[in-house]
Amino acid sequence: MRKWKKMMLATAVCAMIAVQPAWASSAVITVGQGVTTGTSAEAQGEVSLGNTPESSESTVSMSEQASVGSAPQEQTTSRVITMGESTKSEDTQTDEVQSEATQDDQTVSETSTGESQPAEDTTASATEETQDQTSTGRQIDPSKPMVALTFDDGPQPSVGNRIMDCLAQYGGKATFFMVGSRAGSYKTEIQRMVAEGHEVANHTMNHKYLQKLGAGQIQEEVNRGNDAIESACGVRPTLLRLPGGNHNATVVANTHMPMIQWSVDTLDWKTRNADKTTSAVLNHVKDGDIVLMHELYTSTADAVERIVPELARRGFQMVTVTEMANARGKSLQAGHLYSEFR
Repeated sequence: MRKWKKMMLATAVCAMIAVQPAWASSAVITVGQGVTTGTSAEAQGEVSLGNTPESSESTVSMSEQASVGSAPQEQTTSRVITMGESTKSEDTQTDEVQSEATQDDQTVSETSTGESQPAEDTTASATEETQDQTSTGRQIDPSKPMVALTFDDGPQPSVGNRIMDCLAQYGGKATFFMVGSRAGSYKTEIQRMVAEGHEVANHTMNHKYLQKLGAGQIQEEVNRGNDAIESACGVRPTLLRLPGGNHNATVVANTHMPMIQWSVDTLDWKTRNADKTTSAVLNHVKDGDIVLMHELYTSTADAVERIVPELARRGFQMVTVTEMANARGKSLQAGHLYSEFR
């Protein structure tokens, strides 16, 4: 009997030992499947826990770690490359534009004055010199031949400064009919015109053909042109040249300024040829003529450097329009057109 009980107890122990591994193995498999498939009660519990703040932080942390890993690192790298290339391109373009603008300003400044000075001081100096010239006066001999060289469409320093350099060598002066919209960009050149005794005059604000405009628009074009030039150099123009010389009754009645035409048209704007421009002047010029040229073209500056010495050799006085009118006893009246002073 005792032997039988011992055998039964041993059998029960063996049975228990045999069952234990199977239970443990089942538990492990079930948990693993729950995490993987999300279908077990434990897995559902984990999903529910994932909605808690603590689990949320853990999820964010995992996301951040993933970000630091491969994908966001690629995005960061992508952003750096993209932004770097774009910024570099834009910066380079900006630098190039700024560099070109700086070079242009330096060139204009150096060509015009040889040194850079504050605009206010230059304007004040120009005004003082103009007042001195007005008080002392240039000696114009009415008995000798004279010509008024006039230049439209400026300012343009690369051309205008060459014209003034040449005139300075022969004691000549000119009248510059300028477009107001250009005046603010080339103040130094305009201030030089005033300082050296040239005449600054108005060619309207935007070079619009005034015969196509109404009375109010005509007045605006004229007044704004005067304002812009005065702002650039401190001297308000007293003469106007009509774009294209075009006019009608409405234009004449609404400019409220003397309108200066011409008697010698070089057509330099059309030919852009120094030889033809030179011939147009020297083959036709007479005492009292007003010569039309344009300040925009290198060929015109080339021509002037040949025209001026020859006019001086022939005994012509190169004067401003106002100087010639005064020398001939002419009073320039608003609303009137003038093309010569014989």
